[in-house]
Amino acid sequence: MRANTLLYTICGATVVLFAGIGLITYSNDYQADKAAEKAAQLQAELTAAGLRVPSTEQIVNTLGADGGAVCLDPDDALRRGILYGQLTNGAGGPGLRPVIADNKVVQGQLLIIKVYCPTYLEPFQEVVDGLKLEDVA
Repeated sequence: MRANTLLYTICGATVVLFAGIGLITYSNDYQADKAAEKAAQLQAELTAAGLRVPSTEQIVNTLGADGGAVCLDPDDALRRGILYGQLTNGAGGPGLRPVIADNKVVQGQLLIIKVYCPTYLEPFQEVVDGLKLEDVA
């Protein structure tokens, strides 16, 4: 009976030791490198489009390596509804009206989708093409 307890204790301590070593030595460098690479690519796209370019750290913290919330099915009805809700005059209640927004309003999101989740670019481009946008700003 005592031998079994000692064996279980040694096995348990070994598992905990290996788990601790694994957590300490686990490196998230691959994800960090990928996120920095995507951020640099997005910065180049934003610069080419003439948009404001956030710092690499801001982009990595917001979008990570996979695009974050922007790439969670951007063509989804709820996300389209949020986009349409942002293209309004800002009034509340019965005064709320859609507006003709500037082209740059959606350019940033299109570039993020192009860099981080290009599979959604075509469907989201169709949504954007359905909007009435002008050079107003």
